[in-house]
Amino acid sequence: MYRLGWFSTGRSEGSQRLLRSIHDSIEAGEIDAAIDFVFCSREPGEAELTDVYLKMVEDYDIPLVYFSYQKYRRTRGERTPPPGTPMPQWRIDYDREVMSRIKDFQPDLCILAGFMLIFGEEMCQKYNIINLHPASPHGPTGIWQKVIWELIESDARESGVMMHLVIPELDRGPVVTYCTYPIRGESFDPLWEAWSKLPPDSPEKHSEENPLFKTIRQHGFIREIPLIITTIRAFSEGRVKVNPNKEITDAADRPISGYDLTADIEEYLTKKPA
Repeated sequence: MYRLGWFSTGRSEGSQRLLRSIHDSIEAGEIDAAIDFVFCSREPGEAELTDVYLKMVEDYDIPLVYFSYQKYRRTRGERTPPPGTPMPQWRIDYDREVMSRIKDFQPDLCILAGFMLIFGEEMCQKYNIINLHPASPHGPTGIWQKVIWELIESDARESGVMMHLVIPELDRGPVVTYCTYPIRGESFDPLWEAWSKLPPDSPEKHSEENPLFKTIRQHGFIREIPLIITTIRAFSEGRVKVNPNKEITDAADRPISGYDLTADIEEYLTKKPA
């Protein structure tokens, strides 16, 4: 049985939806895997939505491990270091405590699923950890809003979603799996034309409520959970691997620059409602 480690802050309904989707896919036999444990960086009582999430984990009878990041940070009298800065000793110590608490588990693959922390070098070396990024391998970096605005401003013709290997540098790890989709054609062309005709200083041109922005987001959003599901399936079937050198390889152990799951995603979307 392929074993998964699941990391989440459990702060939103999206985190609940993601866990539910993977759990249901495993129960339905769509994925030959099991969630070995769920680690949460919040403890019971810290946030209402997190408490709902923790209860969900317990209801699924999945081993639950938690260690409050915010409580630990306050006991050390520190502030969260900005992304891109060297990891201070207290953050390294937090990672080490996390590793100590999950030491009895041996996951084949770990997934960050709404996990709001950046892991350091020791954690990234010990475990194979993947995370989702809302862009294609050669697309923009940053949060999904920034990605979409860059796509629009660069007059892009396609976008995508990818899973990448987690390294200490945010969103810089090698591409593991990905899918792409066009943002041109019958559904998009009228929206591009309408956007291009808006005055440069028009609030609508820079609003996330703009139909072009919303449609690009929707096409990416409906592929995020399917990509995670099909990625786990590809790993469990040995079609994609992470070797000891942290290189992504195919079934024949040949290094690859990401495993294209576009066909799998489109097939998945035709079978399941978004």
